[in-house]
Amino acid sequence: MEKGPYHIDLESDCFYHMFSRGEADEIVFRCEENYFYFLRKLPVYTDPICSILAFSLMPNHFHFLIRVKSEEELKEAFTVNALSASNRISEKLPTFDLSKFVLQQFSNFLNSYTKSFNKMHHRKGGLFMNRIRRAKVNKETDFSNFVFYIHKNAVHHGLTERIGQWKFDSYNAILSEKPTSLDRQFVIDWFGSKSLFVDFHKQQFIQLEGS
Repeated sequence: MEKGPYHIDLESDCFYHMFSRGEADEIVFRCEENYFYFLRKLPVYTDPICSILAFSLMPNHFHFLIRVKSEEELKEAFTVNALSASNRISEKLPTFDLSKFVLQQFSNFLNSYTKSFNKMHHRKGGLFMNRIRRAKVNKETDFSNFVFYIHKNAVHHGLTERIGQWKFDSYNAILSEKPTSLDRQFVIDWFGSKSLFVDFHKQQFIQLEGS
């Protein structure tokens, strides 16, 4: 089956905008605890496969900017997962497929969140669209613009008046000194400094492909 423009294979050492929403635009974060639980669980599944550089959680959808880890790191994580699943080192391991493995980790994460969400809100069935969508960051300018777009999302959807007011995106976490699972130093180094990061977010809204 031919892959659509937002269902491309992932590659190692590359950057991607990852996004998904509730099935039929269903609300996927009904209360603050849903947001906090989602963020607590995220690194459990993603730390072995990628760095999270920016994120925004909206009531019915989410955005991530990620950097996929090296092929060597992914193969190691894949082997650890496969051995853990089989619990027998003599058992033949499945064939390594880089893109499939990374996407499966995200799928496992969303399935885990859905189970918790369903239990809390007394519902059944799937919560998110079947496949997480993604767009590759192909140019250097794309990276900065995707960071800006993700942090502007709450303003775009009328949830806040300005960047920095929304609790559930990475803008303030990047500027903070508190512990975080984000690769905040990469983002700050990319922009040059925290002050340049802040200045970049003062520009007008940018409409990006896949938004």
